[in-house]
Amino acid sequence: MIEIFSFSYDITQVWVIMLVAFLVGMSKTGIHGTSMLSVPVMAIYFGGQSSSGIILPMLIIADVFGVIYYHRHAEWSYLKKLFPWAALGIILGTWVGAYINDAIFRAFMAVIIVLSVIVMIWMERTNREKIPKHPAFAASMGIAGGFTSMIGNLAGTVMAVYFLSMRLNKNSFIGTTAWFFFVINVFKVPFHVFVWHTIHWDGFVLNLLTIPAILLGAYVGISVVKQLTDKTFRWFIIAITLLASVLMLLK
Repeated sequence: MIEIFSFSYDITQVWVIMLVAFLVGMSKTGIHGTSMLSVPVMAIYFGGQSSSGIILPMLIIADVFGVIYYHRHAEWSYLKKLFPWAALGIILGTWVGAYINDAIFRAFMAVIIVLSVIVMIWMERTNREKIPKHPAFAASMGIAGGFTSMIGNLAGTVMAVYFLSMRLNKNSFIGTTAWFFFVINVFKVPFHVFVWHTIHWDGFVLNLLTIPAILLGAYVGISVVKQLTDKTFRWFIIAITLLASVLMLLK
């Protein structure tokens, strides 16, 4: 066992935390879907709701790096439509999450991922070029994004559907999602601290120790994404999301 502040971890859990930090770093600077892999991995080792609180400060730290590197590529016209609805989704997710146990929590996350994969594959296979412009589409996706983000840090699946449907190129996709997740993740902190009680001071300090792994992941993400075409990038996101769903369903 390894004692870190008030936490006691076995060596496997330490490696899991560092691996997740590395994946989160990659996700925020290009390889978007890798953070989806971290969600089921953390849920398996630490439980559904508890894991969402452990990983949130890590996500915010990585969000900062993503925003710094890709901020100039953000498409704010889409973000302005999403933010108010995402806030509503977070409030709804906070209420629902307080009444479900870990088993339901994990099952819910698995369903979200699988449905998102189905929609993403359908969009790519049908070669949809028409961009959905109805306000209800942005509203529904914003609420779903905020809700799934609060329930299990799984808005990546939902927002991948939305931003892929907007036909954003890879840099715009990364820059826009970087700002979206930075804002909503910061917005979620008070709900985790004061309602769910899943974020504590010692946990935040523990997250600071993962910064080297996050930085390494961020560097790898930037390097890899430069080698991908826009089409390959979209299919890579779909493949990673599908793998995350399999991991969650196997638990």
